[in-house]
Amino acid sequence: MTDRLEIIKSTKRKAKPDAGNLVFGKQFSDHMLMMDYLEGEGWINPRIVPYEPISLDPAAMVFHYGQSVFEGLKAYRTEDERILLFRPEKNLQRLNRSSDRLSIPAIDEEKVLGYLKEFLKLEKDWIPTAEGTSLYIRPFIFATEPNLSVAPSKAYTFMVILSPVGSYYAEGIHPVGIYVENSYTRAVRGGTGTAKTAGNYSAAYKAQERATEMGQSQVLWLDGVEKKYIEEVGSMNVFFKINGEVVTPALNGSILEGITRMSILELLKSWGMNVSERRISMEEIYQAYEAGQLEEAFGTGTAAVISPVGELNWDGRKMVINDRQTGPLSKKLYDTLTGIQTGRLDDPFNWTTEIK
Repeated sequence: MTDRLEIIKSTKRKAKPDAGNLVFGKQFSDHMLMMDYLEGEGWINPRIVPYEPISLDPAAMVFHYGQSVFEGLKAYRTEDERILLFRPEKNLQRLNRSSDRLSIPAIDEEKVLGYLKEFLKLEKDWIPTAEGTSLYIRPFIFATEPNLSVAPSKAYTFMVILSPVGSYYAEGIHPVGIYVENSYTRAVRGGTGTAKTAGNYSAAYKAQERATEMGQSQVLWLDGVEKKYIEEVGSMNVFFKINGEVVTPALNGSILEGITRMSILELLKSWGMNVSERRISMEEIYQAYEAGQLEEAFGTGTAAVISPVGELNWDGRKMVINDRQTGPLSKKLYDTLTGIQTGRLDDPFNWTTEIK
């Protein structure tokens, strides 16, 4: 048992997908990174092995009680062939916060970042070079102890898989439609809303089905108590520009603390913009819309980066924002953040980590 990284290379390499026709999360690289946890031994046996199906006992606790967490980050290839990660330490910190909420043992963030760098060196040819593409990195942890007792597992597996991706939404940077959910609840304070855990996402499917039926791309969730205050979109945090002020819901114990959200706030403040994190009601948004003061709305997240919102559908009322066009602030934020991520722009914040 050791924490030295073992590498077993695949003898059968896959054909690389066409970079011009990448679909999010459908193709995967040749290898996967794994590590095991056993009570009394800790995290052991880090290894890179060929990508293949895994075998689990039918009584593995993840199947029965949903003890699992995950993350999402990206690797980018620059014009001069460097490989950059964007704030990976923040993702590993958040993974451990999610794990703590689900009673999963913490990983050693520094060691795992080292393993991840070695993994990306091995799979560097899977990082696409076309405009708007990247290599999506999915770390995840799940309970593996075969036991039907309702208690935290004593055994876990940590894995990382890689997927070359294009735009998360078919619309790309073009504005999307958002359905505001009034009935179902995503999370409440004290629950698991601040953790990236699998159940949060499957519990949202029913509302997403309704949004899709209405021709909308995503769901905007309201608070679980009063159904008045905006929380987040299904796969993104959300921002509004109202009469010159940029506002986003304050972290309140039921909203995921997005890495992109954090970066956007830091960018906006560095530009001297009027920015606030506070409670925002849908009624306030509607009144701003009626008064002609709702200038822009956009979502932020690792997968989509910046996703402008062109329409909000709330309780039968449609709000068309900025004539369904990408606003100047959304465009500037997208260009700046992706420019830093891909090395096209200077990184004054020291957000990127180069894989050497």
